[in-house]
Amino acid sequence: MEPKLSVITVVYNNVQHIERTMLSVLNQSYPNIEYLIIDGGSTDGTMAVINQYKPRLARLISEADKGIYDAMNKGLKAAKGDYVLFMNSGDEIYAPDTVEQVFATHPDADIYYGETEMIDTDGKSLGQRRHKAPLQFTWRSFNLGMSISHQAIYIKSSLIEPYNHQYQLSADIDWIIRAAKKAQKIVNTDRYVAKYLVGGISKKKHRQSLIERFHIMRKHYGLMPTLFNHVLITINLSWYYLINRKTND
Repeated sequence: MEPKLSVITVVYNNVQHIERTMLSVLNQSYPNIEYLIIDGGSTDGTMAVINQYKPRLARLISEADKGIYDAMNKGLKAAKGDYVLFMNSGDEIYAPDTVEQVFATHPDADIYYGETEMIDTDGKSLGQRRHKAPLQFTWRSFNLGMSISHQAIYIKSSLIEPYNHQYQLSADIDWIIRAAKKAQKIVNTDRYVAKYLVGGISKKKHRQSLIERFHIMRKHYGLMPTLFNHVLITINLSWYYLINRKTND
């Protein structure tokens, strides 16, 4: 029997993009998906869009929350699937057969992951993420940055713990690392599995996000390796922008 996948969408006042995200989930060819939407009490028409598809949802929660990771924890608590995937408003599962292809890659993995395509607010492709997914992912793979996007990783429910509310912007990094530490079988699907809407709160509050990431990496990898790795991150980032500026010129 196919494993059940819980897809969780967290949304707040995003009427422009919520339907596109929902349809990417609801139109999957894979038959064993439960879809949960956690709305933060939207007032912009988002709920009117969601309610059009309410009969096809496993669970809909609409109430005020204490932030995105509080909402995500509500989703985790309500989820009943064998695996969990977060596909938040504005992002998309890559293609209608993506989930089917992910689970066909290898039976009974602890974690499945793949590559992510970036899109703009019109849904147009901006190409692959700067951080490419590693050929073989382990819990140490985030030492130079988040090499797998949150939308591109399917995690077995038995490995999952709640998000740490200590982090307001980067708790997803800590959450994935903690799950990966427990995983014994991690499978690279060797395909695009998600589309990521560029932007978001972590981009708007970049300094706070970077500070949180430093603390998370120090906790998991140690102080000195984290300091050294951040020097490498700075060099790589500077080189990336230099090359791309020359290309654009």
